[in-house]
Amino acid sequence: MSDSYYIRGGKPLKGEIVLSGAKNVALKTIIAALMFESKVELENIPRINDVLDLIELVKAVGGRVNFNEKNSLQIDGSGLKENKIDLFYGSKIRVSFLFFAPLLLKFGECLVPNPGGCRLGARPIDRIVEGMKSLGVKVDYDSKTGYYKAKITTPPAGRYRFPKPSHTGTELLILIALMTDKEVVIENGANEPEIDDLIVFLNEAGARIKKQDDKIIVNKSLPLSQKFPFKIISDRNEFVTYATLAVASKGDVVVGNIPSTSVESFLNKMEEAGSGIDKLPGNKFRFFYKGPVKSVDIETSPHPGFMTDWQPNFAVFLTTASGESIIHERLFENRFSYVEELKKLGAEIEFFEPSVTNPKGFYHFNWEEGKKYQQAIKIKGGHPLHNGVLTIKDLRAGAALACAALLSSGESIINGVSQLERGYENFVVKIRALGGDIKKI
Repeated sequence: MSDSYYIRGGKPLKGEIVLSGAKNVALKTIIAALMFESKVELENIPRINDVLDLIELVKAVGGRVNFNEKNSLQIDGSGLKENKIDLFYGSKIRVSFLFFAPLLLKFGECLVPNPGGCRLGARPIDRIVEGMKSLGVKVDYDSKTGYYKAKITTPPAGRYRFPKPSHTGTELLILIALMTDKEVVIENGANEPEIDDLIVFLNEAGARIKKQDDKIIVNKSLPLSQKFPFKIISDRNEFVTYATLAVASKGDVVVGNIPSTSVESFLNKMEEAGSGIDKLPGNKFRFFYKGPVKSVDIETSPHPGFMTDWQPNFAVFLTTASGESIIHERLFENRFSYVEELKKLGAEIEFFEPSVTNPKGFYHFNWEEGKKYQQAIKIKGGHPLHNGVLTIKDLRAGAALACAALLSSGESIINGVSQLERGYENFVVKIRALGGDIKKI
């Protein structure tokens, strides 16, 4: 099976990109659909590796799911027959943790393995488990099997406040709260647009979920039943990938559609760096090169801040800037797997230790006293990249490395592209449509 790209870089990219559906909505709505009494149809679902793996996982527990059209998916959870998630597929994608909700609704107890996906360090699974327990779910972990066992005997109720926002944790507690007879309050949850889209999807089907300040309040809801197909929002991460690539390649690309409110912090940094940006009708944006890229500093944070998934592509963009830029990663450890690979192309990047007075409060992962971390880099821009052979280690780093090769002179080989294709639909087709020289080998 081919798992590499051949790329001949150095061409300015020009044209228009129509964004695919958001990976982080597609996966969550597919699992949430298993809690419905009726069949569910989802539109704008990207055909990416994570979605295809999730479909196999849904089928393994007895759900029926298939694409009606290219990006229209139909899900029927009425025939669920297994309350244990397959270890192979469950360990591949982190979203498998959300299966607690439909399986607890159907069976009252279930077994779910430690979640998979990109290995980005100390993800806060403990906060998610504590949240489940606070709503009345009994959860135990067997370190020998790698499985969590959950059981629920009474409808969930009460409240839980996340010590630090958790994207997956917020979504899981929302889904579990749909079984309440009273009220569930989730405080300090994640506030991303993808979560808002999940809430819209559920409310259209009879859920009673509202946001109030930093709270998400779920009241006793009707049995979920879809009245019309639901179209998910576009992918913000894909938007950032093509926007940065357009300017860095000295090109001119229109990208859409996506509301500016969901990417405002990114747009602000692109403007600060001197990018050409035109807002067009229909939530489209034109990104173009209008002069030398300026150095900027970024610090990742939860929405509405600069998203952690954006920083690898932005790092590649900053290799074309004049002067020195800084990226400080607050959300995850081990988020700089691309640095050593970029150095192979001639990028000048070095790690440094930033001054942080309260690291346990500042960082969103489980920071440990005495442990060595690499959370910040300095990028000395203005040094043209050359060709090389690179290996992808995680999804977002993969997109960044492919983009770096497209900016480089000469021929490059990118290995491990199945990681990139977990989250990007038709990446090769879209790049070729912009004039890029790329093929899968």
